[in-house]
Amino acid sequence: MRAPFATALFATLLTACASTPKTDVRAHAPAVTVAPVKVGIALGGGAAKGFAHIGVIKMLEANGITPVVVSGTSAGSVVGALYASGMDAYAMQEKAFALDESRIRDVSLFSGGVVKGQKLQDYVNELVGGRSIEKLRKPFAAVATNLATGERTVFVRGNTGQAVRASSSIPGVFEAATIGKAHYIDGGVVSPVPVDAARELGADFVIAVDISSKADGIASTTSMLGNLNQSIKIMGQKLGAQELARADVVIRPKVNDIGAADFEQKNRAILEGERAAQAALPLIRAKLAAMQNTRQAKAQQAADTRAEEARKARCAQQGWMDKLRRDPECRAD
Repeated sequence: MRAPFATALFATLLTACASTPKTDVRAHAPAVTVAPVKVGIALGGGAAKGFAHIGVIKMLEANGITPVVVSGTSAGSVVGALYASGMDAYAMQEKAFALDESRIRDVSLFSGGVVKGQKLQDYVNELVGGRSIEKLRKPFAAVATNLATGERTVFVRGNTGQAVRASSSIPGVFEAATIGKAHYIDGGVVSPVPVDAARELGADFVIAVDISSKADGIASTTSMLGNLNQSIKIMGQKLGAQELARADVVIRPKVNDIGAADFEQKNRAILEGERAAQAALPLIRAKLAAMQNTRQAKAQQAADTRAEEARKARCAQQGWMDKLRRDPECRAD
């Protein structure tokens, strides 16, 4: 009787051991904290439409979204430089309302442009306190076009007003800006909305603000000036579309009917910027949250992997003959 009983008992014990679930002994690292997503803002060109940028920035900041890097082309470089200098949207709005066009327009009748641009340079330098780009409070990039080569030039150091002047030198309106031995014209020729420049400054998430004029028909096919203007719009649209596709969110204030020199519409442009930014807030928040969650998950996974590798290395040094005295984390290996 004893042999069958012992056999049955042994079989029962084997079954119990086999059915016991294996304990998960994989190491898990403590919760990892990752840095917040670095938001950049890319402000496009558009002359007097550029006041809309102020409205966009005002609405973003009012809702807790503060860009930490700034890039700008043409009018966007003007607003971008002031913002990077430490001015908030309300201070910029105050300056905009007080702006007299004579402060930034110096007419030249005997050169390649109507406006010299020196007054614009001096005005910007005055507002940023004479600081160079690298000494502004936020990383800033002004995009211009090298007149000789047609290459994009990104100014991230040096004279702030001079860089803005180069970025804003609209062909046929401003004289080309001379810096060193090179001559520069409006950055909108090669980068209407400088998304790539914001990325190069270190932005993880880029909000692009597009205020460019859209090709929407011409008054007369026999007008040389009209055809030239239309050609510039078309080229800008094609270039802009390619770079805008690399932004995370694109904001388009409804300012297409505001003229390039219509400074009297500055208040309306600011309001349109606010409206467009407000409409984009849900998408911005959703995309920022998704990016932050993804970064958090990847960081936690990497930390857990490192912790597990460390556990395995530690357990491998403990002898199998001394199993009962091994670390609890190692006994199930």
